[in-house]
Amino acid sequence: MSQPISSPDVDVVVVGAGFAGLYALHKLRDMMQLSTRVFEAGSDVGGTWFWNRYPGARCDIESIHYSYSFDEDLQQEWQWSEKFAGQPEILRYLEHVADRFDLRKDITFGTRVVGVHWDDENSLWTVHTDTGEIVRSRYFISGAGNLSVPKTPEFGGIDSFRGEVLMTGNWPHEGADFTGKRVAVIGTGASGIQAIPFIAQEAAELTVFQRTPNFATPLGNGPSDSDEVAEIKRNYGKVRNAARNHFLGVPFDQVQPSALAVDAEERRRTFDARWNAGGFRLFIDSYQDILFDKKANDTIADYIRDRIRERVQDPEKAAKLAPTGYSYGTKRPPLETNYYEAFNRDTVNIVDVKTTPIDEITATGVRVGDRVYEVDTIVLATGFDAMTGPLMAMDIRGRGGLPLAQKWDHGPTTYLGIMVHEFPNLFLITGPQSPSVLYNMPLAIEDHVDFATDAIDYLNQRGLDVIEPSKDAENSWGALTNDIANQTLLPETNSWYMGANIPGKPRACMVYLGGAPAYRATCAEVVADGYAGFILTRTDSPLTVS
Repeated sequence: MSQPISSPDVDVVVVGAGFAGLYALHKLRDMMQLSTRVFEAGSDVGGTWFWNRYPGARCDIESIHYSYSFDEDLQQEWQWSEKFAGQPEILRYLEHVADRFDLRKDITFGTRVVGVHWDDENSLWTVHTDTGEIVRSRYFISGAGNLSVPKTPEFGGIDSFRGEVLMTGNWPHEGADFTGKRVAVIGTGASGIQAIPFIAQEAAELTVFQRTPNFATPLGNGPSDSDEVAEIKRNYGKVRNAARNHFLGVPFDQVQPSALAVDAEERRRTFDARWNAGGFRLFIDSYQDILFDKKANDTIADYIRDRIRERVQDPEKAAKLAPTGYSYGTKRPPLETNYYEAFNRDTVNIVDVKTTPIDEITATGVRVGDRVYEVDTIVLATGFDAMTGPLMAMDIRGRGGLPLAQKWDHGPTTYLGIMVHEFPNLFLITGPQSPSVLYNMPLAIEDHVDFATDAIDYLNQRGLDVIEPSKDAENSWGALTNDIANQTLLPETNSWYMGANIPGKPRACMVYLGGAPAYRATCAEVVADGYAGFILTRTDSPLTVS
């Protein structure tokens, strides 16, 4: 048996200083006493909430739930001012967490990871940064996020535009002033839907370029209810447990079996109640069959289209904004505040670029067909290379130098959405084929960080230091993920859930759709069975990987 000829510089390298990276650092360093380095591209903590500073940016899960649960004192001391916190407040919260647990001293800011290469001989990860630093670690944890690599626009000419170009996913920290300007917003996904009402208030003229209208429904935001918050805080343990045992990771409890099992009048009452309650209640707390039965889905899709037409005064604009051709919920449903009312302004226009796509950006504006829409500022709200993009950007290479991009040439393959065969000791926090974006993200992150750190602890206690899923386990998980997805309406829609928003990206379901409770139960069974489906070894023993 060959002995290792090299030792790690640190036990664990973590990428990202958002919700995932901060909790991972606290767990590894403070609770497990493992040496840990965190690399963060931004100049401070926050992750998604550091970069996405566009007007209107806020969470779509109630703040009281969109927060850490791992520390009771933290839960009790932090006070949210709004039901759904805005970006500045979420960023202050994460800065507070970093201060409270003294996390910044082990985070290297302003640094991107550009290479993550497995050393077969020594069973170490060699991590390369854009500053030239090389760090060797036993384990590598990606907290780079699911929506952190902006999509490259499918049209050219951006560099030729003489005005200002802004990107929602990388907004200037000093903000932007649209007063008196002609503005183009390209994209009507979640970011565009949040930003458009604010830009419309300032701009002299706003032109929205829309490829696919969205089923946007009311956020229902407002000041935090002090009595409601106090009640939740008195029972936070039970509240969190109920949340973790709900499909979406929030403690909703009014969902009914079938939209088709009740008459139209009863259905309308339910939809109205959920619409008025706001948030994801219409999506996830109305009827269980809307994601599985096209006829059931049609009832809610028709309802939302009717509500859009009620709010948009111009029938032509309303027709463009009312989605057709795909089922509600098969794209992540955006939540909005005064989005549709923005189009009632005479200064706001909408251009359908699905029928006639954007040809290019010219020096003075946006060319669609034979017309150039002349503008002073262009806002790109064109979305993200979701789920896999952040991982591909790090040049991760596993056994034998196998690039992750090559391994995933036909779509992502994982075991439990957290580890990959042929990529030992690599943990993907809320990775592809996990519940991730369909689970309240802070809780999903805590679950995954706990799984990764518990696995490391399990190995350490047994004199082991390599964990890798077997090929059979990975294949079985992929088959299960796809089987569940195929029982839903999601695969019928071109969305980033399916990787379909990126030209040339393999079409595959990126999300485990069995829900958080089933997923958590499966992970618990795997651990209880001694990490069933994983091969656990020592660096000085030969590896036998099935």
